[in-house]
Amino acid sequence: MRITVIPGDGIGREVMDAAMLILEKLNLPFEFVWMEAGDEALKKYGKALPDETLEECLKSDAVLFGAAGETAADVIVRLRFELETFANVRPAKSYRGVNCLYEGVDIVIVRENTECLYKGLEFEVAEGVTQGIRVITEKGSRRIAEFAFELARREGRKKVTALHKANVMKKTCGLFRDVCRKVAEGYPDIEFNDYYIDAACMYLVMDPKRFDVILTTNMFGDIVSDLAAGLVGGLGLAPSANIGEKHAIFEPVHGSAPDIAGKGIANPSAMILTACMMLRHFGYIDEANRVEKALEDVLAEGKTTPDLGGNLRTMEMAEEVARRLN
Repeated sequence: MRITVIPGDGIGREVMDAAMLILEKLNLPFEFVWMEAGDEALKKYGKALPDETLEECLKSDAVLFGAAGETAADVIVRLRFELETFANVRPAKSYRGVNCLYEGVDIVIVRENTECLYKGLEFEVAEGVTQGIRVITEKGSRRIAEFAFELARREGRKKVTALHKANVMKKTCGLFRDVCRKVAEGYPDIEFNDYYIDAACMYLVMDPKRFDVILTTNMFGDIVSDLAAGLVGGLGLAPSANIGEKHAIFEPVHGSAPDIAGKGIANPSAMILTACMMLRHFGYIDEANRVEKALEDVLAEGKTTPDLGGNLRTMEMAEEVARRLN
């Protein structure tokens, strides 16, 4: 497997080094090719996503990405479109030892990744008047709905909940809702329901265990997935995957965190869990489970970085995880 590794900006290099320490312990047939992208690449090459980096990503089996700074839209968002990774997958899981709002939460958010307002179709139509075009297609909605139900079936999950605002956006959200309902008919073994997005946010805060797999559109998914991360301890524990028919991009979602970049105290958990998602994507289930179990033990013992109440540095925490793999 050929993996393009892009540390990116801010804490990206630090958490990437932590994840690579663990991946290299597993002795898997991966070839890692390190490339540049992000704010520093823009200064160095005049492009946040250099042509050479994009070409390498297109040749690789997957991209492992660290963090994006001010150039996020030109790097990670563009990569999602260029590699046609139509499904964004964001787990939100509470772990022992982590001070979070709810124990026992285990949600996966499946977000359509190529349509909606995030296509960037914005215009200034007159002075002081702007316009954004929201694109929702039947094809895109069906593809992401089928992906969510297949994920639920594969992982032994029992319910898929679609989130929309079809009472107001009758055409766009109405189409998405109707397609999701139609797709659900083909999966009688999986319970299906749908909520308006505003009500769903309230339910997530008050009773997150009513959710299993959440299926939604691009912008709603972006918002709801951060909300879900807040329920289980924050973005330092939030991995993600962007999956397409030919390519995949794996990235933590915490951003570049410039306030702590270079201090060596960034929480590597999200990056390590992101690496686990990559391992599972390629069928290395046992290895992914071993790494996640090792991380769970480290979290439960409180051997963590300062954001989780510990006193370890980034690589020290990674070394604790790696030690348990032996």
